[in-house]
Amino acid sequence: MAYNELLADTLRNLLVPYGDEIQEKKMFGGISFLYHGKMCVGIVKNELAVRVIASKIDFVLEKSNVRIMDFTKRPMKEFIFVNPTPTEDLNYWINIGVEHAKSKI
Repeated sequence: MAYNELLADTLRNLLVPYGDEIQEKKMFGGISFLYHGKMCVGIVKNELAVRVIASKIDFVLEKSNVRIMDFTKRPMKEFIFVNPTPTEDLNYWINIGVEHAKSKI
């Protein structure tokens, strides 16, 4: 599978506190982590794929390393790609994704 394994391991470690509430699933040619069955964060190649509640999408898109997810060559609603920097706070993106998943439960 063509995704950043080191980034996946880092996410797995950060998701440990969620216990059984998180499952892994192969999606988008990469890997995704689901909170209670709802995709919250994942990895496609070297980028994070994050679900964002609609009311926060404009705010997160202001960040220089964030763009609308266009996996299908069309913008995907409530999905973003993040090109994480070495000092990126991945917990921030996990929290954004889990917030979205909780809004769908």
